[in-house]
Amino acid sequence: MRTSRLPGGWKHRILSLAIMFVWLLQAAPQGFCAGDIDAVVKAGKLRHLGIPYANFVKRDNTGLDVELMQAFSEYLGVAYELVITDWEHIISDLTGSVVTPSGEDVVVEGDAPVRGDVIAAGFTVLPWREKVMDFSEPTFPSGVWLIARSEAPITPISPAGNIEKDIMAVKRRMKGISVLTLKDSCLAPELYGLKETGADIRMFPLDKDLDEMIPSVVARMAEATLSDVPVALIGLSTWAGKVKVIGPVSEPQEMAAGFRKESPKLRRAFAEFFRAFKASGRYRMLVSKYYPSVFIYYPSFFD
Repeated sequence: MRTSRLPGGWKHRILSLAIMFVWLLQAAPQGFCAGDIDAVVKAGKLRHLGIPYANFVKRDNTGLDVELMQAFSEYLGVAYELVITDWEHIISDLTGSVVTPSGEDVVVEGDAPVRGDVIAAGFTVLPWREKVMDFSEPTFPSGVWLIARSEAPITPISPAGNIEKDIMAVKRRMKGISVLTLKDSCLAPELYGLKETGADIRMFPLDKDLDEMIPSVVARMAEATLSDVPVALIGLSTWAGKVKVIGPVSEPQEMAAGFRKESPKLRRAFAEFFRAFKASGRYRMLVSKYYPSVFIYYPSFFD
């Protein structure tokens, strides 16, 4: 068998490059390389990407997902760190890729620093998001409702016992009604075909929190708003008598924790942790603490 030999100078160059590459990996700042569970353990902390939103991540750094991720960090034997982000950057903060949804697909537009290891912020599972990240099993039920100011000229539907018929009934009522929506989120108008309804679609500012949308309707920024179920449950209690539920604009949805596709071991570790956490009854206690009324609307989800 014939073998080739490199000149001594080339051997030296290759060895030098290999040593330099290893040194760069070791010297790179946290976030330069996105790793799996071994990187989390080596760093000694789990970076939880969260957005102040409803009772999942509250402004005082408490919340359902905060306590859930604190428990997961304890399970891994590492410290916990909450990394606050926003809806515009949360996916790039996890994946390192700047993406824009295009229907159920995505367009990659560039690179970004990786700032966290897991997303947990009442994060809805959507087809386009599944193209760029992996999700845990569902952690919370959701869906999108149309919420209107009490005196707005739109009336709640009478449920037909069929979600598709209910959605169509809501859409027929939307013509001429001003509706707040949010770009590149689970409240984006194109996800639900709102342009065809004749509604006056208004984009909510990206730099504001989602749970400000219902108060904005009360303050007359618009007559109605799209709202996912967790925010709606809080809003109906906080603004009792000032808002009303018109009906659903989506099929039932689910929320889950989000992981990089390059972190399968971390996602599997969360799956093992979450099964045990639910079986112990601790998760139901957390949900009761932050969303006591959800059991009325979704009695079987947490069984």
